Amino acid sequence: MGIILKSQAEIEKLRRANQVVVEVLNDLKSYVRPGMTTLDLEKRARKVLKETKARPVFLGYRGYPAVLCASINEEVIHGIPNDRRVLKEGDILSLDFGVELDGFVGDAAFTVPIGKVDEEKERLMQVTRDCLEKAVAATRPGNRLSDIAAAVQGHAEANGFSVVYQFVGHGIGRRMHEDPQVPNCGIPVPDHRLKEGMVLAIEPMVNAGTADVVVADDGWTAVTADGRPSAHFERSVAVGSDGPDVLSAW
Repeated sequence: MGIILKSQAEIEKLRRANQVVVEVLNDLKSYVRPGMTTLDLEKRARKVLKETKARPVFLGYRGYPAVLCASINEEVIHGIPNDRRVLKEGDILSLDFGVELDGFVGDAAFTVPIGKVDEEKERLMQVTRDCLEKAVAATRPGNRLSDIAAAVQGHAEANGFSVVYQFVGHGIGRRMHEDPQVPNCGIPVPDHRLKEGMVLAIEPMVNAGTADVVVADDGWTAVTADGRPSAHFERSVAVGSDGPDVLSAW
């Protein structure tokens, strides 16, 4: 398909879709409590979404059965909400959500603590959040995709954590997944130059232990191979004329 550059009018439509995503995610962040199930959060996301004009993009995507991804502790991404996963004090929860509005897609994610969490999980979340900010800062015209990847890997590994290499970020626009892929690890190499009008969903996934992940029997939920916790943060970002334009700011 190739990389599709967006006009400013298209970027504004992407911004509006991302504003809906952020509205739902922020609602879930204030709503979640110990004792809830991930299915409770799925129901809440559907309820809030009904109050908008947007439609969910995860539901039905390659057979995915929910509007929300809710991944707990060692679950990296794509956790399917269900009534068996009960949130406990000390858990961390990654919430990933996407919508389509007026023909354009918004996509974002963050990891939140459930009550008070231990020092390792707190630091893991902070470092992953910082990895995202460093990646966003590298999203400038003339830089390369590998500059984004190197920013994530360098900061994560400098803090004793590892970066998931089996899953990547992506271009985004009229479709949820467009070119190019946006890896989270690697060194600066002469790959794609970033150009004004590119829109990327940048999403570091950082693990406390090994970088390796495996997919559970449900065919979706990716979990760390060693059972240690993982954090995930994602923003949709347009490459502006003078730097990054974050479309899913919260």
